[in-house]
Amino acid sequence: MALIVQKYGGTSVGSPERIKNVVRRVAKYKALGHQIVVVVSAMSGETNRLIALAKEMQAQPDPRELDMVVSTGEQVTVGLVSMGLMQEGLKAKSYTGAQVKITTDSAFTKARILSIDEQNIRTDLANGYVVVVAGFQGVDNEGNITTLGRGGSDTTGVAIAAALHADECQIYTDVDGVYTTDPRVVPEARRLKTITFEEMLEMASLGSKVLQIRAVEFAGKYKVKLRVLSSFEEEGDGTLITFEEDEKMEQAIISGIAFNRDEAKITVRGVPDKPGIAYQILGPVSEANVDVDMIIQNVGVDGSTDFSFTVHRNEFDKAMDILKNQVQSHIGARNVVGDNKTAKVSVVGVGMRSHVGIASKMFRTLAEEGINIQMISTSEIKISVVIDEKYLELAVRVLHKAFDLDQEPA
Repeated sequence: MALIVQKYGGTSVGSPERIKNVVRRVAKYKALGHQIVVVVSAMSGETNRLIALAKEMQAQPDPRELDMVVSTGEQVTVGLVSMGLMQEGLKAKSYTGAQVKITTDSAFTKARILSIDEQNIRTDLANGYVVVVAGFQGVDNEGNITTLGRGGSDTTGVAIAAALHADECQIYTDVDGVYTTDPRVVPEARRLKTITFEEMLEMASLGSKVLQIRAVEFAGKYKVKLRVLSSFEEEGDGTLITFEEDEKMEQAIISGIAFNRDEAKITVRGVPDKPGIAYQILGPVSEANVDVDMIIQNVGVDGSTDFSFTVHRNEFDKAMDILKNQVQSHIGARNVVGDNKTAKVSVVGVGMRSHVGIASKMFRTLAEEGINIQMISTSEIKISVVIDEKYLELAVRVLHKAFDLDQEPA
């Protein structure tokens, strides 16, 4: 008998019929003697509908009240799933995040989990219940309802699995695992049987949409075994996200290629080459809550240099406005230029640690296709490049082939 946390995303519970499929799957696991906690998202499209309603009332919805509105999506789902389980003859009980007590900070619309009181869940499991918990939400120390940001149900699932010391956390989604890259771009992409937490963390941070990065971070921190499965297929083991020491001796050099279309590049030209200038540029950007990704500062010539960085495309205009003001008033740079039609492509693999020549192979492959590299960033297990967005899919396809990712490992 195992304690399993199963998380179902919006498409998995998108209609009463799909909820009944979830119920049948849960019932199968329960029949095998397992203790089951089910974490669910709002029905697909529901969160967007609620946000749109809020915006009809207030152009920029108040964050506290917006959380009050959007948290109701998951509340509906937990009730429906529990009813479905009861209809199948199972004992079930639903909880909102506040009822569990998932305590978060007070950063409305993107709160972080601080603690989980799992006692009620443990008691219910011991009494034979399937416990159904609303994902994506919690409550702060003042009693305000909070939400965890887009994809926060993954984080709820992993956090509950960590609190309960569950044997496995299964993330059910509309794909049947983690692939070497997006199969919509490269039809030959393969499903990986296993991937390490480090690789999954890089893939999630670099644009792979299978799992939310915070969920992977949580799983890695608390050593929660994660498995990604399809809620639309009965068979299959999905992809197990595991620890490197669990892997077989020979690790594939590259596990996957991640990409992100939503990149924008900003360059501040003619920056005075002196201490503190990076802070003068990025400090105001950070204070405006704009995340900066890659950063490159050129070698200074004649007392000045160029300073480039990337931001999410949605925040490009905001960052440009801030910097134009800064350039004129504080920095003393020549000008600011930007390009919001860039993309990032990354090769990821723990095997890079023990193999040389990965970067040169990547750069040569792109050069042979006439794809210019604008920026480069590396870590121990990944190499990322920023390129013109129009070459994105070509770059992913040729790199996937160059690194033999369409071949099953020997």
